[in-house]
Amino acid sequence: MMKTDYSNEELYRRAQKRVKDIKGFYWHFFWYLVVNIFLTFGGPIKDLLTNGNFDLSGLNFGSFSIWFFWGIGLAGHWLHVFGMNIFFSRNWEEKKIREYMEKDKFD
Repeated sequence: MMKTDYSNEELYRRAQKRVKDIKGFYWHFFWYLVVNIFLTFGGPIKDLLTNGNFDLSGLNFGSFSIWFFWGIGLAGHWLHVFGMNIFFSRNWEEKKIREYMEKDKFD
């Protein structure tokens, strides 16, 4: 197992960038929800407030297509920030290796 020796300053910069990337993803997700809810349900809510009629019959694929296509971009952003290995990350692998080494020690 090779361990890279970083200075404290470099570790701080890397951690700071990671936090900034995660924060950016959460803001992206927040605006995804706010804008899409407004675009999808803004018309029916306006009708409810003006006419007292809440009608969702005007919703069609066009109303939800932005959810889908922007969702693809959001998924790409998520993969960039959190990576592909959410279940089998490096930490998980190292933890399992240590676990099996400890187990083999006592067998």
